[in-house]
Amino acid sequence: MDGRDGMRAADADRAAVADRLRVALDEGRLDLHEYDERLQRAYAARTYAELEALLSDLPPVTPEQRSTLAPAAPGAPAVDPLADQVAGRGVTARWLADLWLPYPQVIAVVVTIWAVTSLLSQELLYFWPAWVAGPWGAVLVIRTVSGLSAGEPRRQAIERERKRQRRRAKRERKRELRAGEPDERDAPPAVG
Repeated sequence: MDGRDGMRAADADRAAVADRLRVALDEGRLDLHEYDERLQRAYAARTYAELEALLSDLPPVTPEQRSTLAPAAPGAPAVDPLADQVAGRGVTARWLADLWLPYPQVIAVVVTIWAVTSLLSQELLYFWPAWVAGPWGAVLVIRTVSGLSAGEPRRQAIERERKRQRRRAKRERKRELRAGEPDERDAPPAVG
């Protein structure tokens, strides 16, 4: 490595790359997993080349003067509209339901199998469903506590809303394309 690429990066350079990665995440260019990986690599980077490799597939940030987007009012707080949309109470309840709902369903099936086999053998068999319910339940409790403390329900809801908005935008683009195509009824009748 020669020139600037081989030079050591400063903390300010790492912070600038971290800010650019956050913008890419907000724009939907990176998913949370990829953002997390790149962020870790950014803070572990030693040279400019390592930092530039993290941004090589991202478009440069358009300066506000050349941007076609309307700038925010001066002094207005930066607001994430998705975060406001998913700030409701149902976010945590939905996340918990997604996490825990399969558990009672599977346990009910396993206990039913145990009960039927016990009835058919006409004796009370060893309660083996505990080996399914116990470890799985312990894992779910740990996942619940760690997910709630890390803000996983909100993160998952934001990602779900972003996907929903992308699908909606895609449908709108398809509608616009179809609206721009000539309709068969509009075509002049063939003379023949």
